[in-house]
Amino acid sequence: YNLTLGDLVTALERNNANVGAGYIERSGEQLLIRAPGQVASIDDIANIVITSSDGTPIRVRNVAQVEIGRELRTGAATENGREVVLGTVFMLIGENSRTVSQAVAKKLEEINRSLPAGVVAVTVYDRTNLVEKAIATVKKNLFEGALLVVAVLFLFLGNIRAALITAMVIPLAMLFTFTGMFTNKVSANLMSLGALDFGIIVDGAVVIVENAIRRLAHAQQRHGRLLTRSERLHEVFAAAKEARRALIFGQLIIMVVYLPIFALTGVAGKMFHPMA
Repeated sequence: YNLTLGDLVTALERNNANVGAGYIERSGEQLLIRAPGQVASIDDIANIVITSSDGTPIRVRNVAQVEIGRELRTGAATENGREVVLGTVFMLIGENSRTVSQAVAKKLEEINRSLPAGVVAVTVYDRTNLVEKAIATVKKNLFEGALLVVAVLFLFLGNIRAALITAMVIPLAMLFTFTGMFTNKVSANLMSLGALDFGIIVDGAVVIVENAIRRLAHAQQRHGRLLTRSERLHEVFAAAKEARRALIFGQLIIMVVYLPIFALTGVAGKMFHPMA
């Protein structure tokens, strides 16, 4: 037929499009007119006219075999040297990774029951394990931090009450932290949980408690007797006031150090904003 591949492609493009034909006004309404020309089946493609020869139309089926072919391969997945089929589950924004992972695991069990013999669907990567490990690390640090604070303060100060008061700062700080995370919709992920520093949390409490113990001891030695309730409260307030300015500026310096992180954008910003 003396046709080229370009003639075939041009004919397919020309006969596979919807064309607008304007509109008709009737009774104050506009009726849109279009000429549907998109192919809907294999037969439609086969019947497309490419050209004509001596008055006889030459259709696609006369020069080509029209059938559903294989999809173009763009990659491959292997496991232990064998080719496998890899699928990815994407979590919607705002969803809980643990809940989604549990639902996917239940769905996989249903899928495996319907698969043929010898074919099984297994989980290759589950990021919930990282979150659970991060949560476990936070719990471990919480326990160890409180225990070490109590032990160290008791050994150096010799006052179990002061050690327990300092240790109470940790769960109180955690309460305010998680409240702020919930309010600002910061997810409990690896970066946000891993950024919790219990050493910084108890720094201020350690300084104030140690200063209060020192002032109480000096006041009791100065008076030569046990202090009254009002005198003890006065010394504690004075100790907190004495260390207040230095502690506030110390915390502000730490906060200022993290401010540049909020200027990060893109992937780096999404990763490090929860940490800051």
